[in-house]
Amino acid sequence: MMDKHYDPKAVEAKWYPWWESHGCFHDEPAQGGKPYAVVIPPPNVTGVLHMGHALNNTIQDILVRWHRMCGDNVCWVPGTDHAGIATQNVVEKELRKEGVRRQEIGREAFVDRVWQWREKYGATIVRQQRLLGNSTDWQRERFTMDEGLSAAVAKVFCDLYDKKLIYRGNYIVNWCPRCGTALADDEVDHEPNNGYLWHVRYPVVGEEGEYVTVATTRPETLPGDTAVAVNPKDERYAHLKGKKVLLPLTGREIPVVFDDYVEKEFGTGVVKITPAHDANDFAVGQRHDLPQVDVMNNDGTMNALSGYEGMDRFECRKAIVADLEKGGYLVKVEPYQNQVGHCYRCKTMVDSRLSKQWFVKMKPLAQPAIEAVRKGEVTIQPKRWESVYFNWMENIRDWCISRQIWWGHRIPVYTCTCGHEWATPTAPDCCPVCKASKDAITQDPDVLDTWFSSWLWPFSTLGWPKKTAELDFYYPTVDMVTGADILFFWVARMMMAGYEFMGKAPFKNIVLHGIVRTADGKKMSKSHPETLLDPLDIIQQYSADALRFSLALITSMEVDTKVDMKKFEIGRNFGTKLWNAARFLQMNAEKLEGFSFADYAGEGLTLDASLLHDDDRHLLLKADHVCATMQETFNKYRIQDGALAIYDFAWTDFCDWYLEYAKADLNADDEARRRQVMALLADVYGKILRLLHPYMPFVTEEIWHQLGYCGDDASIMRAPYPQGYSEEQKVAWGLSEEVLAYVETKRDFITGARALRAESGLAPALNIKALIHPASTDVAEKLLRDEASIRTAIRAESITFINEAPATAMPSKLLQAGTLYLPLEGLVDTKAEAEKLDKEIAKLEGFLKGINAKLSNEAFVSKAPEAIIQNQRDRKVELEAQIASLQARRAAL
Repeated sequence: MMDKHYDPKAVEAKWYPWWESHGCFHDEPAQGGKPYAVVIPPPNVTGVLHMGHALNNTIQDILVRWHRMCGDNVCWVPGTDHAGIATQNVVEKELRKEGVRRQEIGREAFVDRVWQWREKYGATIVRQQRLLGNSTDWQRERFTMDEGLSAAVAKVFCDLYDKKLIYRGNYIVNWCPRCGTALADDEVDHEPNNGYLWHVRYPVVGEEGEYVTVATTRPETLPGDTAVAVNPKDERYAHLKGKKVLLPLTGREIPVVFDDYVEKEFGTGVVKITPAHDANDFAVGQRHDLPQVDVMNNDGTMNALSGYEGMDRFECRKAIVADLEKGGYLVKVEPYQNQVGHCYRCKTMVDSRLSKQWFVKMKPLAQPAIEAVRKGEVTIQPKRWESVYFNWMENIRDWCISRQIWWGHRIPVYTCTCGHEWATPTAPDCCPVCKASKDAITQDPDVLDTWFSSWLWPFSTLGWPKKTAELDFYYPTVDMVTGADILFFWVARMMMAGYEFMGKAPFKNIVLHGIVRTADGKKMSKSHPETLLDPLDIIQQYSADALRFSLALITSMEVDTKVDMKKFEIGRNFGTKLWNAARFLQMNAEKLEGFSFADYAGEGLTLDASLLHDDDRHLLLKADHVCATMQETFNKYRIQDGALAIYDFAWTDFCDWYLEYAKADLNADDEARRRQVMALLADVYGKILRLLHPYMPFVTEEIWHQLGYCGDDASIMRAPYPQGYSEEQKVAWGLSEEVLAYVETKRDFITGARALRAESGLAPALNIKALIHPASTDVAEKLLRDEASIRTAIRAESITFINEAPATAMPSKLLQAGTLYLPLEGLVDTKAEAEKLDKEIAKLEGFLKGINAKLSNEAFVSKAPEAIIQNQRDRKVELEAQIASLQARRAAL
């Protein structure tokens, strides 16, 4: 017999190891069938499970388990990302605790320390994914720095290098002084900044008393100015052609250049040009052959060229402003709001700096990926993200792929003392040109951007560049489920890599979801611990099934998800409801000799139509509908709609209505009817478990085994996903929309009668004498046929059908079946009840009077916070509704 209470901790601890040991997550290409492959967005090796992972992994696992139950050959590849900057930062912090810097132990020893850290701590998030219930194929787990993926990275770099799609050059990059490395554009988070505009005079050389005024948000870069620019069509400055201005504080003369980049209407129409510290200025400098003066060091301090050597950049800003003011160059300072870039890892404000870096030419790679989406070869869900994708891809900039750190894939470019440079996947023994030994050869010290390995993930994890059975069978993958926030970081680049190296898209569907936010819409952030919800805490308190199902139920793919701890009670309570229903079924099945749930684990239900009642047919129809709905929602990636559909059917139609209805038949003497009802219950409940398994794998597996739907070595995850009933079955059983409509009408009658009892203040134990003025003769005949079950449901001594409204006033309710009347004679003391209602009405009217007085008081309405005013308005509506309800009851008395 099943335990009285469901213990999710014990159940979840039991089933995950069982699934792994029985190979439930693993398929082989040799098995054939329809392939369904998915690669998990690899979490950082430094990471721990957060709500974003929980949502993303839950959506993927729901789809994976559904496809597995549909009979597809499933491959869900797990793995982790080496997370170059993040992991290096973690290990450097560990070293600092020992009083050591990485430069002191050297590159090789430091990399060894990172590998040691990874072996010790890198599996944390993998263990946590198991707690969530991920049915990933752990036999295929990959790491972006493992031998196979490293070989893929090296080959891709060398191929692109040889095609001249990878190049090295001096360009403006986003530089993080804290991490000491360049960042790609999409590794920079832009945040609102309340800054200032400093307006500075630049004297015109040779023109006494004449100057131009420029405005800047970064006065610390002023020593790097190599020109000022004006628009060639701006007549105000036409006389400055060929002139120079004096760079304040330096005594250096710099030219006035004329360039269309300058907007005449912006500010004074004159801008400072600092080619080494601004991307637009760099382009102007290229056009006018201007020198590039870098005035900063890698750590964010100023260098000797600045005149403020060794000073921090922000301290230098203050010093330069003070010197400008002292020298009479500062015209004015005004507040200015702008967006300032910050490192996505350490949140340090980044600088635009001239630096020699490695880049990938992206435009040639982007075109096939653009066309694939435009032609519908790859879909993006939700569709509104297509325009965002096109906009980014059509305006794509070259990708800075070099990083000045030690942890990661080292750039496979080698230089010989003879001057020859080449790329090769493996360390060379000699120079291919002059044949000098490896002692004369040096490798580029930089490593590749972490995303350079991640963009190969869909095919490198399947064995590429080797030709493997997995690559041949499972590529391209089917669904790429990920957060919309990494559409450009990762998804778009995977598209480009897929076409470049495999000749086809890496997946057929891009499925994007929003981020998880707090209940009041705030973004969850480590820098604000009060905003964080730990999924492991939710699993501990409620269960993994509760976390998964609740997330699915409250998550629309169209918008971000707002959560608080209370919302996870939904999933917990649903699991308890399912468990109690299973215990009820088990208890009643034991009363029937030879009854086995295993007979109802598939689709072959047989029923005696002569023993079927309309409520049976209603349940069968609703079960058929929910099977079709679930298939449709999964096909359209409407995970939330599927959760709502199965939740409503299981909780309302099955548990709340049919189980209650079936109790009388299960306790009756008619064994044929009892067996038929039990067969129907077993079949429909088996469908519920299978429909729900992708959402709640643990509780459904436990109940599937507890009731005996399968043998000890079988799993529900390999049971067929329900398809509903055949047309032959539906015709034979008399399933029709008319039956569905009638039972809905009957339920409306029962619900209305229960509500009327409660509104009339009747104790639950009292038996009523109900009167019904039916809406039609047909409804009356059907209700009369079901009178016994209806009387039981509403605790009625009798139900009398009448042709017109009673002459005496009494509580009533208009329902689909007609008008229900409730005589109170002998059930309540009408005089005492009337007095009680009068007092309650008077009390509420007093409250309402006070609120109306507040809302009509101009002083209150003008001064009180809007939230308080709205609260009072809401309370007024609530009180008015309560008073109207009580007055109706009073009138009926």
